[in-house]
Amino acid sequence: MTFPEPTNRSPWSRIKNLCLVLTLVAALPYSGRTQSDSVFHFLRSVKGNFTGFNVDNLDNIYLINSGDQLKKIDARGDSAGVFNDVKRYGKPGYIDVTNPMKVLLFYPPFSTVVVLDRFLNMRNTINFRKQGIFTVQSIATSYDNNIWLFDEQEYKLKKIDEDGKVIQESTDFRLLFDSVPSPSQLIDRDNFIYLYDKARGFYIFDYYGGFKNRLLFPDWNNVAVSGKTIYGFNQSTLFSYELNSLTLKEYRLPPFFGHYSAIKAMNRKVYLLKEDGLDIYEVK
Repeated sequence: MTFPEPTNRSPWSRIKNLCLVLTLVAALPYSGRTQSDSVFHFLRSVKGNFTGFNVDNLDNIYLINSGDQLKKIDARGDSAGVFNDVKRYGKPGYIDVTNPMKVLLFYPPFSTVVVLDRFLNMRNTINFRKQGIFTVQSIATSYDNNIWLFDEQEYKLKKIDEDGKVIQESTDFRLLFDSVPSPSQLIDRDNFIYLYDKARGFYIFDYYGGFKNRLLFPDWNNVAVSGKTIYGFNQSTLFSYELNSLTLKEYRLPPFFGHYSAIKAMNRKVYLLKEDGLDIYEVK
């Protein structure tokens, strides 16, 4: 952008031209202001030595500490439950909190799920191998309180009940797709099941196992679906995709986030797992 040359040199003219310059400069984007000044607002920290976590849609936080306890912290920051037997089957590969009333601890090497209630009391243990399902990498609580899983041997999306019995399954994915996905995450949200394959993106199914859509967003980590928004990360960016408007937004992760071992976006917040605890930021 260029600025007008003064037509005369009187003091009043110089003042008017200076005002014009200041007006034009004010209209320019303020490149000196970093995105983090307005986008990420620090809320609070949960102090402790934690090795893993997840967050549900009610802002409850589930933390595994160095003593191998699973602790639930509610939205007010109060303790809401403790489970002391986390390492019953080794280290859990995933904590599913799709339904805050039913928490799943998944142990992939043993094809086993431990089912907890909302106070983290153990309700049940399910071994998929008893139903002939031997290779499972991803699970999720279904809308009707059963469990979705992807059978990596039969290439099918399956729903099982709390007894481990298969009550529903999809068509063999080899008949649906030229390149069969291997989902690292399953998410049941608002009438759809989202399968995320890091190499291929999202595959979206209805509750009957029928394929609906595909979103080509590869190489995301820590994906989540909150309301009508899909979140994911790479090393330097938070991605936010609005399902209603089909709008993809990108937010650069600010330097003041520092070093973290895990990150998650949920409910318009970003959670950072660090050496001394969990930091929580609001995304504006």
